[in-house]
Parts: sequence; C-alpha cells; structure tokens
Amino acid sequence: MDSKEKSAIKIIEHYRKLLTEKGLIVSSPQKQNYAYGIDVSNKNDKVSLLVYFGKKGNKTVLQGNKESAVYQNVNKLIFGEKLFSEEKVDFHPESYIGTDESGKGDYFGPLVIAGVFVNPSINEQLVNLGVKDSKTISDWQIRTLAKNIKKIKNVNFNTVVISPDKYNKLHEKMGNVNKILGWAHARVLENILIDCTAENAISDKFGNERLILDSLQEKGKNLNLYQTSKAERYTAVAAASIIARDIVIQWFELNSRKIGFEIPKGASDAVNVSARKIIKNFGEEKLKSLVKIHFKTSQKILRSI
Repeated sequence: MDSKEKSAIKIIEHYRKLLTEKGLIVSSPQKQNYAYGIDVSNKNDKVSLLVYFGKKGNKTVLQGNKESAVYQNVNKLIFGEKLFSEEKVDFHPESYIGTDESGKGDYFGPLVIAGVFVNPSINEQLVNLGVKDSKTISDWQIRTLAKNIKKIKNVNFNTVVISPDKYNKLHEKMGNVNKILGWAHARVLENILIDCTAENAISDKFGNERLILDSLQEKGKNLNLYQTSKAERYTAVAAASIIARDIVIQWFELNSRKIGFEIPKGASDAVNVSARKIIKNFGEEKLKSLVKIHFKTSQKILRSI
C-alpha cells in the first residue's frame, strides 16, 4: 500500500468520524477500485462519499441527489469545513497549486495574493533556492528569492494585487476581509489553471473553505482545496508567500520615496505617528488612499485631528 492510498484511508476515516458526530448514519469504509468510500444517510436519502488515490494525489467526490437534504448537509460539512487535519493526514501531492497572501496585517499598503504551481521538477528547484516561509526571511532575501523564483524555466505563478483604494471599496461592499481573501485566492487559482492542469490546491487557513470554493469558476470547480495552518511548510505555498511579500515590500519602498519618509509596516505606534504626519503634510484623503481604512487605527487617527 503506497502513501497516497494510506492517505485516502486516513481522510475517509476522518470524514466518517466527522459525519457520525453530526448525527448522520455512516457505513464502514469500503475499497472501490482506486477509492475508499462510505455511504451517508438520514431517514430518507443516501449519498456516497469517495476519496480517490492516484499518482496526482487524493480527490474527494460526493455522489447522490444534489437536491436532497442529506447531500446538501454532507456537502456543507465536508467542503465547508477544514478538509484534513495536519496532525492526522500525511498529505503532500507531487503536483499542486500553493497560494498565500501578504499585507493583511499591515495598516498601510496593498493586500497581495499569490499562487505558484509546482510539479516535482519545479519543487526541487524551489527547494534548492532555499524557499521557505517569507515571515522567516529578511526583506533583502525576499527580493532576491522572488526574482530567482520567477526566473525558473516554465514556472507558473500568478498574483492579485489589491491596492488600498480597491481594498477599501471591496471591504465596504463585502464587509469582511476573509470574503475578499476568498475571492482573491479563487482568482489566482483560476488564472494559474489557464496554463496548467492541477487537481489539488493548498493555502493557509484564513476562513471557511466555502469562501474560496464558492468564488471558483469553471476551471477551478474540480480542484481539491486544502486549507491548513502553517501551510508554508508546503514549498508552493512558501514560494507564493515570497512573491506576495515582495510586491508588498516594493509598494512600501516606492510610496516611502514619494512622500519623503519611511512608511512603517504592521500596526504600531510608529504607524500612528506616520499616519498623522501624512495627514498634516498631505491631507486626510491622501492617508485614505494609502491605508486599509477599516482598521481601528483609522478611528484613533481621524478622531484625534
């Protein structure tokens, strides 16, 4: 039994436990060709949940009447919840798309989402470059690594850059940062799938997976989406985090030069000082064009002027 089949067994057992705990009637797992499956039922209807295993990794499929209550319930529980527990499932597909974001915690600057597709060859080259979680790397190293990642032959990556202006409009419309992230991660996945074929995608856990799944269009509907904490341990996610952070760093450097002093990252007392200085020198509208206005920092700054 290879690692992918073992992974499929662990995943289906995880689902069986989850669905049983939710009060559904669940059969014991049965092997069916290249999949392990369980039957899930309530008093009136039954559906089948299958976890396939193959060369490209695992794929979860729900079969049954899509209009039935049990189908809709199971669909929500499985694809709207965390798909696997990193402590329980050893999962590392050979080919997949990794996505990550940068700038979410910075009061100033854009929100950037990036994605990178890896196969065994690309993965090896990324590892040889020293790709790892961007939060553990200096800004100078980020800039160098991002350039080298993009130089890899046939590397497939994509970015969605949401400027402060656009971010503020989206937040006003959607009312939630995680909804913006779900939409942006989905766009990155769809854009990468234009030029490659992938069955699996992995991202850091930031909210309910439905936020991404519901935003995916035709090309992404068949993706197996996995969200997990500390996802940067996956090479493609780490590479995506570096590309995204590089764009954020460039924004800070460019706009610091434009206004004549350094704009600090994060959300701190130094950020408050810089925000007040921008209002004093350039006006309130200028500040609003550079920041994520819904941050509590805005209330403090604008109340104090």
